[in-house]
Amino acid sequence: MSQDTDKITIRLPKKFLRALDFLVEIDDMPSRSQAIRTAIRDYVYARVELVTDKMKKLHDAEKIMTNMDRFKKEYLKK
Repeated sequence: MSQDTDKITIRLPKKFLRALDFLVEIDDMPSRSQAIRTAIRDYVYARVELVTDKMKKLHDAEKIMTNMDRFKKEYLKK
């Protein structure tokens, strides 16, 4: 394990722990810790992508609203 890691304690429902143990037992994951690290990594990457997409859409919507106001002032004289 690299030096830039921290140890944490988590509580999981028993059904998730049984599923993790199953993955380790069938050699899909080398350990519980690796399974949890992989799950967190995948979650973080997915959430970062989702959040940055939302932020881009909000930015684009703000541009559209600004252009709409400019259009109304210029062409509708409002």
